[in-house]
Amino acid sequence: MDILSQIKATVQQAVQNLFQVDIAEEQIVINETDANFEGDFTIVTFPLVKILKQAPDKIAQQLGDTLLQLNNNFVAFNVVKGFLNISIAPQYWIDFIQKNFDNPIYFETAKQTEKVLIEYSSPNTNKPIHLGHIRNNVLGYALTGLYKASGYNTHSCNLINDRGIHICKSMLAWQKFANGETPESSGMKGDHFVGKYYVLFNTYYKEEIAVLINNGMDEKEAEKKAPILLEAQAMLQQWENGNEAIIQLWKTMNDWVYSGFKVTYENLGISFDKYYYESDTYLLGKAIVEEGLQKNIFFKKENNSVWIDLTADGLDEKLLLRSDGTSVYMTQDIGTADLKYQDFKMDKSIYVVGNEQDYHFKVLKLILEKLGRPHADGLTHFSYGMVELPDGKLKSREGNTVDADMIMAEMIQTAKEQTEALGKIDDFTEAEKTELYKTIGLGALKFFMLRVDPKKRILFNPKESIDLHGYTAPFVQYSYARAKSILRNATNEINLATSINTIATAELDLIKHLYQYKTILVEATQEMQPSKWIDYIYETAKLFNKFYNECSILNADNEAEKQFRLALTQLTANCIKNGFAIVGIQVPEKM
Repeated sequence: MDILSQIKATVQQAVQNLFQVDIAEEQIVINETDANFEGDFTIVTFPLVKILKQAPDKIAQQLGDTLLQLNNNFVAFNVVKGFLNISIAPQYWIDFIQKNFDNPIYFETAKQTEKVLIEYSSPNTNKPIHLGHIRNNVLGYALTGLYKASGYNTHSCNLINDRGIHICKSMLAWQKFANGETPESSGMKGDHFVGKYYVLFNTYYKEEIAVLINNGMDEKEAEKKAPILLEAQAMLQQWENGNEAIIQLWKTMNDWVYSGFKVTYENLGISFDKYYYESDTYLLGKAIVEEGLQKNIFFKKENNSVWIDLTADGLDEKLLLRSDGTSVYMTQDIGTADLKYQDFKMDKSIYVVGNEQDYHFKVLKLILEKLGRPHADGLTHFSYGMVELPDGKLKSREGNTVDADMIMAEMIQTAKEQTEALGKIDDFTEAEKTELYKTIGLGALKFFMLRVDPKKRILFNPKESIDLHGYTAPFVQYSYARAKSILRNATNEINLATSINTIATAELDLIKHLYQYKTILVEATQEMQPSKWIDYIYETAKLFNKFYNECSILNADNEAEKQFRLALTQLTANCIKNGFAIVGIQVPEKM
């Protein structure tokens, strides 16, 4: 039984002994003791005042005396304004290290019955994955890892936005201006190649709008009636009507993009259990719209467009089918939601999508509820803020997007330059150097994306993210490499045959922090806060460095002390490696 469970069980027993009252475990509130006070854990007595009908301080004093009598792991207590601070016996922490320093089971959590499906990435097949998508992918992968590590039956999926007007824009531009050019003939990565034509479409679109405005047309009208846009809309109708030539062009260009996406995902270390494609789900969505019409949940306007009226729910009317019968994002999201539930029967369906879509997911959840879908209640929008660079926001239509491949290459190059400047890798092979630069560069990128509360906007600074002494992945990675170097220099296997009786403050602080591994993991998962997990791993590295600086390890005063500190070093390294792996960050064995 862990120490928190022991505290709760002993408090229950103490209350029964003192007051002849049974209290539930959830009525016992325990926090870590504030650093300004003596103790390890604090029992909050205020929730017990009404039950026990005594003042907080009096309850705390009586509980403290009784706890020390009932459990030898509690060695001291103090009362501060109704808060009962308990000190744990040093031997308990010593035993914890001895039992767990090299025990893989230490990282295992209890299995949960809840099934979780996490959808993330969801790129469009008209352009490459960009910097904003990196945050989405990194958050989605981290969230999936946290749920898996916390014992949930967890799967991930990727809904590819492979159809719609934006896809037709790239297709039409290629058809009109490419003269048969291909990724192979141009030497371009497939997704970059198709993205070039999406930008080209918008260039011509703007030019045509300008001509129409110069000829006296209102700007909004010109935006609707630009000839190239009308052609793209006609192409979309042809696609939905099954035009063979358009379908073949669509397949060819999508294949170019998929080959590019595959490279990007592999380089980023991202994978999915299942892919969904909007081209497969929009018809299912249309069928569900028809179902909603028959049940009078949806309604048609005079132009035959289909809507749902959510004004009674505090929202507005939402379009589900255009007047020409073509679908919108909501149509296919309704269909995909049903398909995902058929495949996974998930209790919780998490969508990792930027905060500009907050309204969309409120509407989707309401629609599914009104349709009586069993998966409506578990629908959860994991909303996150946008990513910006110091010189402004990303705009893909203008062609100045910082794509994922570019930023990853820059991070790896920056890692190379900074590592070579330190001059500590002369004994590395070229292959080891290449792997190290990638580990540091991509680790820095992912860490920076994860360290901020997801709801907040990120101003991404590549050089800041790779600082060896800051709140960064390289700092944590270096701490891990330092720990592994110490363990290699110890040469012999760790032997804890002889126990120690006392531990230094820096050792104790680190041990108590490592003890919280599973508690923080579960909290970060339940709160859906990868940043909380990143904070924990970073703090692990900080406390290890404090321990390293204050306590000699290989030159300890005696062999028992040395072996214990090596064991503590081993568990720290394991925690960092395992903790980082959960969110997709690697660590180097040497650095």
